[in-house]
Amino acid sequence: MAANTQALRQPALPPNSEMSDHQEPADHLEDSPEEGTTPTSGVDQQKLAEEAARRRKELPLLQRIVKHFSKDRNTYRELVINAETLEKRVALLTNGVLDKFEIEHKGENRMVGAIFKGRVQNLESGLKAAFVDIGQPKNAFLHYWDMLPAANDSQVEFIRDNESAEQKQRKARYQAKDIPQLFPSGSDIVIQVVKDQIGTKGPRSTTNIALPGRYLVLMPFSGACGVSRKIEDNAERDRLKDILRSLTIPEGMGVIIRTAGEGKQARWFVRDLHMLLKRWQAIVEKINAPDRKPVLLYQEPGLIERTVRDFLTEEVDRILVDNPGDFKLVQDLVGEISPRSRSRVELYGDPIPVFERYNIERQIEQLFQRRVPLPSGGEIVIDETEALTAIDVNTGSHRGKEGKDGSFITQANLEAVTEAARQIQLRNLGGLIMIDTIDMKNAKDRKKVFDTLRDAMENDRAKHQILPISQLGVLQMTRQRHTESNTTSMYTACPHCQGRGIVKNPRTVSVEVQRKLLGLIRRLRTEKKVSGEIVIRIVLHPINLDRIKLEDKEFFIDLEKSCNVRLLFKHDATFHVETFKLMDEAGNDFR
Repeated sequence: MAANTQALRQPALPPNSEMSDHQEPADHLEDSPEEGTTPTSGVDQQKLAEEAARRRKELPLLQRIVKHFSKDRNTYRELVINAETLEKRVALLTNGVLDKFEIEHKGENRMVGAIFKGRVQNLESGLKAAFVDIGQPKNAFLHYWDMLPAANDSQVEFIRDNESAEQKQRKARYQAKDIPQLFPSGSDIVIQVVKDQIGTKGPRSTTNIALPGRYLVLMPFSGACGVSRKIEDNAERDRLKDILRSLTIPEGMGVIIRTAGEGKQARWFVRDLHMLLKRWQAIVEKINAPDRKPVLLYQEPGLIERTVRDFLTEEVDRILVDNPGDFKLVQDLVGEISPRSRSRVELYGDPIPVFERYNIERQIEQLFQRRVPLPSGGEIVIDETEALTAIDVNTGSHRGKEGKDGSFITQANLEAVTEAARQIQLRNLGGLIMIDTIDMKNAKDRKKVFDTLRDAMENDRAKHQILPISQLGVLQMTRQRHTESNTTSMYTACPHCQGRGIVKNPRTVSVEVQRKLLGLIRRLRTEKKVSGEIVIRIVLHPINLDRIKLEDKEFFIDLEKSCNVRLLFKHDATFHVETFKLMDEAGNDFR
């Protein structure tokens, strides 16, 4: 047994001939950083703003003069489009800081906004929902309430009723209980996807179709016409209402003027309406086709076309595209909307990738960090779970000054909710979101933090609802989830921890090895009737062997003596940190 004890002490490894080619000494692990730690150094937003200010001075003289007299003359916006073989990315920079980020992968199935002619597969009265076969791997989920005419949107001021007599009669007559008679199983139905497939859930859909254009949204099955409430100028709203009343809209169809229509002349709305009606007519022809198979009627355009349609406004000062083909496409699209804006589109030709040149890559990397630093030294910690997203506010090394009224805490919370709103939109977080702020005693301070978050989310295109800070200091909000978050779309669960974010520590693995050894020895003595010395080889990860060599060495020495066994340890860096094997002297697993 003396030889056995020496083997465990020095350092309980088998001879070199038994070690596999990939083995390394366990000592190399001592200087490696702690597992799971991630640096939280933030991007200096002040430097980004200074760099953006320098680029702003390079704008053409006429554009700088116009910018100087605009209401947002202190804001410089750049739209950067990066087109690669497998993916396209769009970033909107506001004074150099990433404000919006979208990504599209090659071959990705763009479901949100798509219109299908499908067939009702089955009706679930308990769920009050129908499942519609749309020719995709998963049936679309269609709630009964989404099969009835939708109520007016609170974010739109409706000023014109264009409903037909049939629509009014249908709205008054039918309720959710009538759906099984209106749409029995096997009946054809036209639906639009409003929420992409997330996880195991199929796409969510509605029969209230909406076709977005540049300045208008056409609703073929609704006669309500209105103006977006996000246009706040009363005089401008009155002007747009007059334009809306003058438009020739087919009976039974509705139109909403989007925020992009602010300041536009009537001819732009006429042109946009004509284009939308032409697009709807093409869809109708497909609907009336004799083929009864589920079919895709309309699909939203690609990322670049959507970006030009939804994000490109007069407020964008510069558009950079790093691909010649997409540069030509953007120029053509911008020329259709505003010919004078074509000069703002530039082809990026520097050898340094455009997202690196403008520090966008660093800002994107920060999007996927759990900890996000704040300007004054604090941080927010973001955790996505199945049920909700939790955002915790930490003061950390906050450099604010404490006042008699607790301004230090208020300042930390104001920074936190401002950055939280930015992160929510950039990461495309949806569902229930909880922000655990630092406790504030003053009700006025709590309202100030609440109002700051509400203002920061004002321009978010996704519908959301924010509740005041509770007595526990928690801000609760919900945000409409159209697609999966950017984290989910770009990352997969860690194969090491299966998405838990943690693995067993070396002490736990050492205890499990001890437990397995004792059970194996007991079984060999009682069932196999082994009376002599037992040789057991143990293969495990180097970090766990370090634990056995140091803290738990005496236990294994005592185990060898008391149980008449010889333990031969072998480390294997390719092993999972939670995995180990017990083998006999010939190298076969014990059964």
